[in-house]
Amino acid sequence: MKETIRELAQRLHADVVAYRRHLHQYPELSFQEEKTAQYIASLLREWGVEHHTGIAGTGIVALVRGKNPRKRTVALRADMDALPIQEANTAPYRSQNDGVMHACGHDVHTATLLGAVRILHTLRNQFSGTVKCLFQPGEEKLPGGASLLIEAGALENPRPAAIFGEHVYTALPAGVVGFRVGDYMASADEIYVTVKGRGGHAAMPHECIDPIVISAQIVLALQQIASRYADPAVPTVLTFGKIASDGGATNVIPNCVHLEGTFRTMNETWRAEAHRRMKKMAEAIAKSMGGACEFTIVKGYPVLHNHVQLTRRARAWAVELLGKDRVVDLPIRMTAEDFAYYSQILPACFYRLGTGNIERGITAPVHTNRFDIDEAALETGMALMAWLALCELQYDGSDAMP
Repeated sequence: MKETIRELAQRLHADVVAYRRHLHQYPELSFQEEKTAQYIASLLREWGVEHHTGIAGTGIVALVRGKNPRKRTVALRADMDALPIQEANTAPYRSQNDGVMHACGHDVHTATLLGAVRILHTLRNQFSGTVKCLFQPGEEKLPGGASLLIEAGALENPRPAAIFGEHVYTALPAGVVGFRVGDYMASADEIYVTVKGRGGHAAMPHECIDPIVISAQIVLALQQIASRYADPAVPTVLTFGKIASDGGATNVIPNCVHLEGTFRTMNETWRAEAHRRMKKMAEAIAKSMGGACEFTIVKGYPVLHNHVQLTRRARAWAVELLGKDRVVDLPIRMTAEDFAYYSQILPACFYRLGTGNIERGITAPVHTNRFDIDEAALETGMALMAWLALCELQYDGSDAMP
């Protein structure tokens, strides 16, 4: 089976490159992936693969049923949405949609899952069980398409025993993949703060309540949340990326200041405690200085936890397929992913697909207008997705893995 998957991935590579380039040319923003979904559905129909459309808006669930399809189910997931970025690349497959770009590699994820579907559909008479393939909308925008697919019942009837997902990574060369056991990616919350004072002439601050000074105190004090209240063993990041006042000038103290930031950590219990502490501290500082503070936290994606035994199995299977020198271990990341929602309710494994090529200058990171990939990675991506699904379908329940 392993050699067959390799051969099929090699044979399908040109087709999957074409899928990826089409998707890259016609990117769509989160929860607006109508044409993307139509394109995916058209391919699934052409191949005769059972699928359901309109899940949580534009989501698609495809089912590749092998022999005895009720025996066991494994899920594979790809996200479909793009980012509001104007592409600067000049490749013939550059984005044709102004101000929208697949700068996070979701075109790669979707294309490799399409390739995996073709491999699995070709081999459907050679394995038992069902592979449920999720083409998910809206990873880049809260509340996250993963949460909406879950609410819509995409993980039921049949319910998977495990789920796998991949993400591009230009820091790894094409053909290399990376795994991390346990907690891998951080939770991510949005913070919105409005500090209210009383404006006036900058030369007469004693007649005012300066919200800029109050805001400065709040920003500095809140750093204690990470440096003095968080357990040093729990990664924690608090960053304010935007500060703006209502009016104000060199000689004008404004009435209000607005702060926007992000809070990230790797522990859900501490996450809740930190929320409480931040709000209490900011409000107390504003009050003590004669002002007021409205502190709002918009909860984002939770901690992404890679199931220990499943991820160890997946890493071992990746070595078996690709070779020991093409599988590496990864450090934790303070970025966030809505795949985390799946990891909260199912054994999950989220791994990295190397897409870089230093010699060819393919090094731009995700979320930049120069992002691109070495398309050799597509062969690795589709082969590994199909291989992991089949290995997990055949897994007998023993955890005696390296």
